[in-house]
Parts: sequence; structure tokens; C-alpha cells
Amino acid sequence: MNRQSQAAVLFLLGVALLHAGTTDLYLRYVKAGLQPLLLASGSVLIVAALATAWYERRRAKEMRAPKGPAHPEPGVSWLLVLPLLALMLVAPPALGSYDATRTGTALQEPLAYPSLPATDPLRLSVVDYAGRAAYDHGRTLSGRRVQITGFVALDRAGTPYLVRMALNCCAADAQPVKIGLIGDTPPVLQPDTWLTVTGTYTARESRDPVNDGRIPFLDVLTAKPVPAPRDPYDESYNN
Repeated sequence: MNRQSQAAVLFLLGVALLHAGTTDLYLRYVKAGLQPLLLASGSVLIVAALATAWYERRRAKEMRAPKGPAHPEPGVSWLLVLPLLALMLVAPPALGSYDATRTGTALQEPLAYPSLPATDPLRLSVVDYAGRAAYDHGRTLSGRRVQITGFVALDRAGTPYLVRMALNCCAADAQPVKIGLIGDTPPVLQPDTWLTVTGTYTARESRDPVNDGRIPFLDVLTAKPVPAPRDPYDESYNN
């Protein structure tokens, strides 16, 4: 692949990154806080591509070499463009119940337990509720109704979990945090269905069969299906 072709591929890669960064597509790959870096990277690639194309055109004019026999570039090199087109045209599904049931819970003990607002119900992330329930023994949750959103996963015994995949950086390092559900759960639960669950703290706890991690439970009062959120991942993990 000659320099002009390389510049074309760089340009397309930059466009693909800008396209992902200016739409919700980038949330399938990286956490929301990395959007500025993604946009900056796309811009730099486009500038580099344009500079390369300009330099090669100027160099060709200055050399003024006599034309020799043509040596066409191998067409297979343009297959490098296919992943870029896939990035722009196809949004991969977010990680879901299949990954969650085959990966141990990533719950870790929080460094602190910030004060909670006096709202009812109290909206919490899966990670926040799980950390407070498992490691603070529900002291900040006692007597409170909490509302949590996540997707459904079922273990081999049919126990339902409310799950959110937590990110450190990108989807490649996503790990599940799980909350077991008891109480007034829907009679039929389909894996990967998104639910907003309202419930209360319970001291019940189990161990993840994959890594023996702690899985706290929630006593469900109501549960309603909701659309998948714009950002399917939970960024509160290890932030």
C-alpha cells in the first residue's frame, strides 16, 4: 500500500472515530469519560492523513521522475477498510447475561460510604447498592426504599440477578456486579431484559459460583421493564 493509500485509510479511521465519538456508538466500546480523547484522536488522524496526502503529492511533483511501467497496488490491502466500515455501520451489542453468568462478580469493598439524599425511593446504581449491602451490612440502607436499574441474568438454578457490567476503561475489561432478587419478582423473567426494581435491603447473601465473590440480595417490591439505557455500562466501579 503506497503513501496515498495509507493516507486514505488513516482518513477513514479518523472519520470512523469521530462518527463513534459524536454518537452513542462509542459507549459500546469505552466509558463516557473518554469521549474527548476519542474525538481528539479522530481529529489528529484526519489531520495526519491530509498532511500525508499533501506531502506525497508535492514530493511527486518535485521529483518529476519519468514514468515507468505501472505497478498496481495489491487489491487485498484495501480489505483493511472493512473493519472501519463495520465500525461506522454496525453497532455491536452491549455485554449481557451470557457474559455475566460466566464471569465472577467484580464487587469490591468501597473506600467510603457517602451520605445518601433523603429521596424516596432512593435511586442507586447496582455497584453502590451492592457495596453498601455486602460490606456496610446495609447500615445506610436500612428502612429505605431503593430503586435500581439493570438487566436480568439467571443462574443455572434459575435464581434471578439484576446486573450491570462495570467498566474501568473499556468494554474489554467490563466485569459484572450482581444483585440477587427475592420477594415480589415477576413470574417470568427473560435474560437481558432491563428492569427498574424498587425494593428494600435484606441481609440475605450468596456466593458467586464462578469466583466465590459476594452477591447481596434485594427484597423486591415492584419491578417494571424499561428500555436499555443510553449507556449500558456502570462507570462507578473503581472511579
